[in-house]
Amino acid sequence: MLVVRKVALAVEAVFAPERTHLLSLGSAQGNSHLHWHIAGLPPGVPYEQQKYHALMTENGVHAPTSEESADIADRLRRAIG
Repeated sequence: MLVVRKVALAVEAVFAPERTHLLSLGSAQGNSHLHWHIAGLPPGVPYEQQKYHALMTENGVHAPTSEESADIADRLRRAIG
């Protein structure tokens, strides 16, 4: 949890989200494991489109280019220290 918190704080430092969702998703019925999703909600998202609505792929997915992904990873690495 300390690592999850450290990464979540880096997400907040880099992206300044309105809020940060931490989700532990998985199922013992499927591929039994634990992993975390750290999802920053961009500022200005209307309240009715927050929470689960913002996490549902049918409402849109941000697909960064490989260059954008590399930049994001670099910025997060620097924020994590």
